[in-house]
This record gives sequence, structure tokens and C-alpha cells, in this order.
Amino acid sequence: MADLDHSSSDDNSVDSREETSQDSKLEFSEDEETLITRMYNLVGERWPLIAGRIPGRTAEEIEKYWTSRYSTSQ
Repeated sequence: MADLDHSSSDDNSVDSREETSQDSKLEFSEDEETLITRMYNLVGERWPLIAGRIPGRTAEEIEKYWTSRYSTSQ
């Protein structure tokens, strides 16, 4: 009659990789930055059009990058 109480607290680890993967998406290469700037000067805030020129990037990612980098308070 043995008590088999296997309560383990080792399973409560927190995975912080989700946060870093979101931050890394805002890392753009120099070529991407140049293209975004040139396209913005040509077409303005038409993020889907700009995203169509950069494989693997969404309009939301580009807009978030642009506003975080070039935001002006008006």
C-alpha cells in the first residue's frame, strides 16, 4: 500500500521564445528597408502594394515597421 503521489513542478516552465519570434519579424534587411522607402515615396501608405514587392512580408508587418521607425507626431 504505497502512496504514489507524483506531483511535479518541473512542468511549469515558461517558454519565452514566442515573444522573441515576434520581435525578429520586424528585422528587415537593408535591401528591404531601401525598397520600402522607395515604394513609400512612390505610392504612399499603400502597404499591400508595397508588401507585394517583398516576398514573405505582409502589409501589416511593413506598416508596423514603418510606423515604428518613421512615425511622426502630428
